[in-house]
Amino acid sequence: MQTAQSNNRPTPRIAIIGAGVCGLGIGWRLAAAGCPVDIFDQGEPGQAASWAAAGMLAARAEVEPGEETLLELNLKAQEIWPAFAAELEAASGMPIDYRDDGTMIVALTRDDAEAIRFTFDLQKRLDLDVHWLSGIEARQREQFLSPNVTAGIHSPSDHQVDNRKLVTALQRAFEAAGGTVHAHTAIRAIDIAQEKVRGVVAATDGDADIHHAADVVVLAAGAWSRDIDGLPTDLRPPVRPVKGQMLSLRMDAEAPLLRHVVWAPGVYLVPRNDGTLIIGATVEEKGFDSDLTAGGILDLLRDTWEALPGITELSVDEMWVGHRPTSRDDAPILGPTTVDGLVMATGHHRNGILLTPITANAVSQYILEGIVDPAIEPFTLDRFAKSRRKRARPAPAGKLGVVS
Repeated sequence: MQTAQSNNRPTPRIAIIGAGVCGLGIGWRLAAAGCPVDIFDQGEPGQAASWAAAGMLAARAEVEPGEETLLELNLKAQEIWPAFAAELEAASGMPIDYRDDGTMIVALTRDDAEAIRFTFDLQKRLDLDVHWLSGIEARQREQFLSPNVTAGIHSPSDHQVDNRKLVTALQRAFEAAGGTVHAHTAIRAIDIAQEKVRGVVAATDGDADIHHAADVVVLAAGAWSRDIDGLPTDLRPPVRPVKGQMLSLRMDAEAPLLRHVVWAPGVYLVPRNDGTLIIGATVEEKGFDSDLTAGGILDLLRDTWEALPGITELSVDEMWVGHRPTSRDDAPILGPTTVDGLVMATGHHRNGILLTPITANAVSQYILEGIVDPAIEPFTLDRFAKSRRKRARPAPAGKLGVVS
């Protein structure tokens, strides 16, 4: 493993804001390399978006038009997931339930079939490993699917991991490597002077806040990233919360209704090793609203029942709300900024769990070696400044700009 001293660079003191999977993953890599690392979280470590997620590693199933560059990053992350999972399990001493059963997308009506045919054609144009299924073939793979399933897509290379076990394992590995987690410690501000970070200002229960000196500050606070004081206006990441309601049901672990991750119209279903069936998720632009609503849960259960009728006999285990950290273009914000020592690792939207390994590896590599991995170059904060500069470019001399 790369060490902080191996290239004659001084060992930096690291402060990471946010103890989600990305903050913990970066911290683990840096602590294992010999850096003093402190991670600060306003709540319990990993209990926000990372805890609320479903753990899908579905680069192929979730691909959308216009996201080809993001797809490249997602596929690279997916490639390193098996080795990352094995390394983390060894370092933490616990399983994270990485499963490679594959993912299915199913259609229930003719319109649904046309919609997933569009997705399939896009996937094939991008040379992705996916296979078209008839309704009968889909039900042969998952016998409890509705007889109304008319078609499907099988993506054998799209997998899953138990995101809650992932959180716990990352914290264990980080602390075993010598890192320190400060739970329930909100960061008031990032201390920046003369375009260089000097540390963070942490809230305390007393009258005075505490200044924690650091050479590098990693902003990994998810949907809260833009609200921290001390950031220059042009370095506030354009990240907002997108609310998602979810629930889980209890299957028989010995005879589960599903073994694959299944995407059905309006819903996705994720079976766990212990018999839990994760159902998600609404997509709501409601800020940090955390209310569970009858309509949101009703929609999820109805859409699930239409694809998997057997759920009517299952017990409800849990219901919860998460807030996806979503950037202006739905892609992560990673890597260096124009302030020396300020590094971004936020805005992962729905891909935080999938991108955990590559975020941890690439961001820690930049901090340790000063090298920006080509995979994350398109995802620095500077892309938004470039977009603003492009929009603000004056019209050529002698021509009038046109406002539409």
